[in-house]
Amino acid sequence: MATSTKLFFLQSHFLLLLIVIIISSSIHLSSSSDPTPSPWPHQFHSILIMNYSGANQIIDLWYDWPNGRNFNIIQHQLGKLLYDLEWNNGTSFFYTLDSTEECRVAHLDVGILRPNWLDGANYLGQEHVDGFLCNVWEKANFIWYYEDVVTKRPVHWVFYTGRSAHVMTFEVGAVLEDAKWQAPVYCFEKKDAEKNAKTHPVIADGFETSVRERTLRGLLGY
Repeated sequence: MATSTKLFFLQSHFLLLLIVIIISSSIHLSSSSDPTPSPWPHQFHSILIMNYSGANQIIDLWYDWPNGRNFNIIQHQLGKLLYDLEWNNGTSFFYTLDSTEECRVAHLDVGILRPNWLDGANYLGQEHVDGFLCNVWEKANFIWYYEDVVTKRPVHWVFYTGRSAHVMTFEVGAVLEDAKWQAPVYCFEKKDAEKNAKTHPVIADGFETSVRERTLRGLLGY
């Protein structure tokens, strides 16, 4: 009787251990088999529709990793056309090309996004967005990123502030000619505080948003 009882307990403990191993293996297998976001192409052009608190923008995005530069040409709805030029050495220019000759310059400790900037993002599953079935990731509570399951192209992303982007075109390998990357000469002239204070609110707000996002991105390590 004692032998039977001991054998029963041994079998029970073995069965319990086997169940734990199977569950652990399943969890590990599920985690390791989660899809990962595609790295950005080293060069591409994309047109984005941005929305933030009801305000709309169209952005011409030129990403050029080999040359260490990123360009956002921003058209506000029925408003100003702004140029947001970012270099990998941390220098950013935010300017207009109209008669106002407005320009703000920042020198930050963070360059442009790396192609693999989404490495380590948390996979959240799949969701239909803008008519596409997307894999969804979240990184550092800073951005939620949606990628088409079939083509692996980005479809949509949302910043922690609620500012969202809808990707309208995505041209891999497209490169903007070098001459277009030159900030205007008035960006290199010294401006006094009074002139900066008179900067158009759209310029000031856009500049501050851009600097804030890039600074936080630098703190998060990407």
